Amino acid sequence: MHYRTVGDLSELVNAYAHRVPHDVDLIVGIPRSGMLVASILSLKLNLPMTDLYAFHRNDVLDESALRRCRGRHLERPWDAKRVLLVDDSIASGKSLREAVEMAREVFPGEIMTMVAFAQRDNTSQVDVFLETVEQPRLFEWNIMHHNLLAFSCVNLDGVIAEARSAKSSQEALQPLWIDRPPLFVPSARIGHLITATPEAAREQVEAWLKRHGVCYEKLHMPPAPLTGEDQGELMAAYRDFVAGVFKNDPHALMLFESCPGRAEAVMQATQKSVFCVTTNEMHNPGLSWSALLAPAVRKTLRFRDKALVRMRGLIGAHPTA
Repeated sequence: MHYRTVGDLSELVNAYAHRVPHDVDLIVGIPRSGMLVASILSLKLNLPMTDLYAFHRNDVLDESALRRCRGRHLERPWDAKRVLLVDDSIASGKSLREAVEMAREVFPGEIMTMVAFAQRDNTSQVDVFLETVEQPRLFEWNIMHHNLLAFSCVNLDGVIAEARSAKSSQEALQPLWIDRPPLFVPSARIGHLITATPEAAREQVEAWLKRHGVCYEKLHMPPAPLTGEDQGELMAAYRDFVAGVFKNDPHALMLFESCPGRAEAVMQATQKSVFCVTTNEMHNPGLSWSALLAPAVRKTLRFRDKALVRMRGLIGAHPTA
């Protein structure tokens, strides 16, 4: 599973914003995800920005923002001569084509297209792209709204509801978060929800999920409270329960987890991708320590090589007697 964060996006824009032609005088973001890319690019290039629907209506541009940017001569979007239509990614290209058609209905000037992330087989469909990322891929800004949730397992404790450890066997029988609001409510339907709360509390848990609008196919609960000699054994028992649910469904492609240690352990046990919401990290099977260290090693070597070149230059400029 290829995963990109907002930080990755920001670094890409910083590195490759120069690919945008200098005569572009307005950036138009495609709601919703394209607005994030458009906003970062607008700040980096000091260009005015609007969204596709405001562009189509020819709404007056933000005067306070225009005073500080290169497009301050623009009053409305259609005053521009060349605009850049921006989205976060391209797959089939249908959404981008529809956006271009919508813009061309009203705008006589030139329209360029740009995405942050393309695939090797569709780069020709856009004028500018920043990076090729193949499928399957997920982005930080839409990971909890993606249709992939239907083919995923989600740990209810810590991802959807507040994670609270039971201090007694009596507490272990109840969902300790039942009187609290959810941490997050995904907009897509979840395939499998998993909780440490035992089966005896199913009615309470299902009522809580319904009340807060959490949609799901299956809710997995242990038949009895999980037990262990100490906290470590209790955590191990829950890890095994989560891993069992995840592994037993061949159609479950990914697990959403809150505990970093459990995320890594379940990934190793199932050899499937696990996303940790706490660290914003994707744990993928087959990723060795050498693969993790490779980027750092490459950066160190590049720094060393640059330093050596610089040193040789200084020595050449000031030869010893």
